[in-house]
Amino acid sequence: MAGQTKPKNKQERRAMKTGGRILGEILAKVEEELAPGMTTADLNRFVKEQMEAYNVDPAFLGYFGFPGHACMSVNEELIHGIPGNTELKEGDLFSIDCGVMYEEMALDSARTFPVGIVSEGASNLIEVTNRSLEVGLDVIRAGVSIGDYGAAVDEYVSERGYGVVKDYCGHGIGKSVHESPNIPNYGERGKGATLEEHMTVALEPMVTMGDEEVRVKDDDWTVTTVDGSLSAHVEHTVLITKKGVEILTNV
Repeated sequence: MAGQTKPKNKQERRAMKTGGRILGEILAKVEEELAPGMTTADLNRFVKEQMEAYNVDPAFLGYFGFPGHACMSVNEELIHGIPGNTELKEGDLFSIDCGVMYEEMALDSARTFPVGIVSEGASNLIEVTNRSLEVGLDVIRAGVSIGDYGAAVDEYVSERGYGVVKDYCGHGIGKSVHESPNIPNYGERGKGATLEEHMTVALEPMVTMGDEEVRVKDDDWTVTTVDGSLSAHVEHTVLITKKGVEILTNV
């Protein structure tokens, strides 16, 4: 991980706002493109084409040797899936984690989308995951500790009977995709690093329908649930303000 994330100056904030909007638009186009019968390699090519059209660079391609323009994970695969021959089927959950570089600033965002019509349980999992990030963001503003965010996410998810993955977490972001501090999706209120105005962080709840335990597959990248339960992932890069947060990776 790179160094400590710092409050961003006006020029850096402007670049991250533009880059974040572009990344949000790319992910929205992925959702429109997504259909049963496509492979994750097909979607990786689509992401590559979109990045070229927007004139942004991929933040993940070659990062520690990662071979794709985005991480693409299906069903029990939580994060870091390598695009390839996996064919999406009706009822699958498709998670994409994508990063871009714009004017030397990194943006990072993730979504979990249904493939066609999914089960009620799968739909609820996506809803709870998305809402857990909203709950976490509601408590954040300059001067708040990262433990406040983590406690809010963990309580919301756990009270609804889902698992909060603790082996992976959010992070600072700026000149590098991953900067300190780490920002877990669990914690104790009032504990941990204090968030400052104009800091940028990437917050990303990872939720399972079953046990929270995960493992890395033999490809040394793909993280999957140990019990085979469905998983979902959402992430936004946000700017810390005195009154709350500004989500940078929305459309």
